[in-house]
Amino acid sequence: MFSLRRCANARTRPALFKLPYFQTMAETPLISTPMRDFETLSRPSFTMPPLACDAHMHVFGPLDKYRHVEHPHYTLPDGKLAYYLQLMGRLQLKRFVIVQPSFYGTDNRCMIDALHVAGSIARGVVMIDEGTDAATLDSYHASGVRAVRLDLFARSGLPTAEIQQYITRMARLCASLGWHVQFYAPGWVVRNLIPFLADVQTDFVIDHMGYMLEEDGLTPADFERLLSLLKDGQCWLKLSAPYRIAKHRGYEAVAPMAEAIVQAAPHKVIWGSDWPHIPDSTRDTGELLNLLGAWTDDPAVRKMILSDNPARLFDY
Repeated sequence: MFSLRRCANARTRPALFKLPYFQTMAETPLISTPMRDFETLSRPSFTMPPLACDAHMHVFGPLDKYRHVEHPHYTLPDGKLAYYLQLMGRLQLKRFVIVQPSFYGTDNRCMIDALHVAGSIARGVVMIDEGTDAATLDSYHASGVRAVRLDLFARSGLPTAEIQQYITRMARLCASLGWHVQFYAPGWVVRNLIPFLADVQTDFVIDHMGYMLEEDGLTPADFERLLSLLKDGQCWLKLSAPYRIAKHRGYEAVAPMAEAIVQAAPHKVIWGSDWPHIPDSTRDTGELLNLLGAWTDDPAVRKMILSDNPARLFDY
């Protein structure tokens, strides 16, 4: 395993960190904390590029209007759109992407309503059933949707061949709409899919830096293969939710992994806050943004990750 020191160049690779997944997939729902006052958020420590985009956040609404799935993994977060719009001003963010949370399953009404309120500064990533009709998909597109999120945690017990067939069908659908695919997946599923994903011709994004955890049996060699997929395939990686990888180790422990991703293919990397940081909405979203300034000191690279890449991927 690699040491936890920060990598100085692309030849030095990071360790993978032990963290069991029960924290986010517990049978007893996690209790979502109250939202932090946006005025206490850290401000950007670097000059933000024009049209900076948060490419991964979630929006939630009242339970009497938007029903959750039968067995949610967490209680309703305090993730109101109005609060997030205030947060954008403090962090100098100009665009954002709403990713459908597992809390609502394939009922995308809360996200679509938020897209209608936000207008052209927002894009959406839906979760859908395979039988979703063309009229619904067209209405999603008109509302600003540009991707489908595949919850591969929910399908992780299936044979790899069945997961591949599912991805093939959904990638074909997304290509027909001019959309891309996003994977919410455990790292060991990503590892098993890498040979298959190398031949996928539709753009796809893997959340949370690939979610490769040593606790799940992953190795630095697996992460190297993920970096190769990023460089040579249709793969994009999302710098998001570092706390889901490092947890108690601190954000510095994630730096080698994030730096290696940025160095491998900065033109195919996007940044996301993962707001409202389920279940801990007391987290400092500004601190998470400032990690990007630590992972790369090149303003041109930061502009790619925050502005140019999401504009290209989400059709702004």
